[in-house]
Amino acid sequence: MGSLDAATGILLSAMVRARFNIVVSGGTGTGKTTFLNAMSAFVPTSERIVTIEDSAELQLMQDHVVRLESRPPNIEGRGQISIRDLVRNALRMRPDRIIVGEVRGAETIDMLQAMNTGHDGSLVTVHANSADDAIHRLQTLATLGEGLVPYEAIRDQINDAVDAIVHLGRWPDGSRRVNEVSVVSSRRREEFRLDTVMKFEALPMAANRAVEGEFRHLPLPRHVAGRIYQVGESVPAAFGVVPEDRPRGER
Repeated sequence: MGSLDAATGILLSAMVRARFNIVVSGGTGTGKTTFLNAMSAFVPTSERIVTIEDSAELQLMQDHVVRLESRPPNIEGRGQISIRDLVRNALRMRPDRIIVGEVRGAETIDMLQAMNTGHDGSLVTVHANSADDAIHRLQTLATLGEGLVPYEAIRDQINDAVDAIVHLGRWPDGSRRVNEVSVVSSRRREEFRLDTVMKFEALPMAANRAVEGEFRHLPLPRHVAGRIYQVGESVPAAFGVVPEDRPRGER
């Protein structure tokens, strides 16, 4: 359907198998949950997965899947089970990966902590307007809990937890595409630094009002390529790897 090109699909599947923590971002109706479900197909069947959702939409085909669903309070205001409760409880279920349908509040800090405590390869979606907006939105959502966690501490958590951001968009002709794939290159107390490795560049709309364009690929940072090579995967030739003696962004 033209939502992404073959090289980007191969790269994302390699990232899933290499246990990258991936955030899928986009606006309402851009297909975040559908895309998350598609990426989950590359999780090995031997791994134990815990899914957490507001309403059960994910359809994973693996054998070891535990599905958790939130519950609103009853008419008396009791019995509520929030996403945050489920994220905390999921850590006691010995998951290899945690997949959260969407983070939109205080559960974000628990999800970041889960990613930082041995649950590599986790997947999550968030509403955002771009990859850069997504990482700052995670920082804002993580401050909505009851604790007064400094922005700097949450930034450090995000730098250590999130490996890649896949941003989806819905275009005027109704088509949905992967607009951008970025990797997080900042570490610890650094300011957020995203390296874009794929970007969809649209052409001016023609008389048929259809959106056309091309997927532009950029070289992968060496630390990203190294993790992919470690698990026996390969980097598609369309991307390549940034040489050590050349600044990022030059081809």
